[in-house]
Amino acid sequence: MSQSNDPIVFISHSRVKPGKLDALRDFLADGIAALQAGKPRTRAFLAYLDDGATTLTIVHVFGDAESMATHIEGADERSTAASEFIETTAIDIYGTPTEPILAAMRQISGSGVTIQVRPGYLGGFLR
Repeated sequence: MSQSNDPIVFISHSRVKPGKLDALRDFLADGIAALQAGKPRTRAFLAYLDDGATTLTIVHVFGDAESMATHIEGADERSTAASEFIETTAIDIYGTPTEPILAAMRQISGSGVTIQVRPGYLGGFLR
């Protein structure tokens, strides 16, 4: 059974809006710098594009559920700003976030975003 001190991996998949790739790159450069400075408990924030530069995947890694909860603070503003460039289509969560985050994810899934939670952490390590 997962515990609140188990690591969490949060992966979002988004469609890049037509004509917004260059602006997205600038937005991410600024956003990554702000997250790196303002969210020190976020272990990783990694953004990837597919070969056609039409799908953005962002991988977040947190040491525990509390670290993810801290990262999520202010996410509404960040998501609203990002919606100019991308449309989120799916979210995968590996591990067990806090109940308020799970409730928020259930709300997001009602908007057509596919959400999968895989809470069964078996073991591994983060450096």
